[in-house]
Amino acid sequence: MEGSGVLPWRYVVVEGVIGAGKTSLTKLLASRTGGTVNLEIVEDNPFLAKFYQDRSGFAFQTQIFFLLSRYRQQQKLTQPDLFSTSVISDYLFAKDRIFANLNLSDDELTLYDQLATILEQHILKPDLVIYLQASTDVLMDRIGIRGRSFERDMNRDYIDALNSAYSYFFHHYRQTPLLVVNTNAFDFVNVPQDFDQLFELLREPFQGTRFFAPG
Repeated sequence: MEGSGVLPWRYVVVEGVIGAGKTSLTKLLASRTGGTVNLEIVEDNPFLAKFYQDRSGFAFQTQIFFLLSRYRQQQKLTQPDLFSTSVISDYLFAKDRIFANLNLSDDELTLYDQLATILEQHILKPDLVIYLQASTDVLMDRIGIRGRSFERDMNRDYIDALNSAYSYFFHHYRQTPLLVVNTNAFDFVNVPQDFDQLFELLREPFQGTRFFAPG
């Protein structure tokens, strides 16, 4: 039921590798809470399709475009009237560094780091981060099912490397409360009971990191 739930978190971020279900969960949570949706703008990146075909040739342009685009979006979250309700976002600004470290050369990473460090000083910290885990095989299946044109040339080795990089990042993540959800056998999109189970878990405040692995 839309708008029928309240969470103790005003600003919630949903994260995970491509195909993990970030945007789907973001929309479901916003619908249940009556909150505002903040979605990452992916399709507008003019370098993305070229990047998937030639990673080394278009990594820097792709990364800088995403960094600046995400920063502009994040600035809107500082508006004082936005948090009259909750805000649910399908990306964490800090995750941009995951892609940068994976895709950029050393010289490119040096330039990127200088710019990112400046921008990160003006980013609002979320109250809760939800990290959706899935195996690489499950991610590849989901990517194939949704059939986005710019993901047709998605390389399994790249997704596997990205999956490992995400796991490493969130294993060391301490900035906010973190809920790690294993989604391999958990279908919150098509099984209402699964989403209800997750939502009830989110209604309880906590500190540190929690793990949720329904089976």
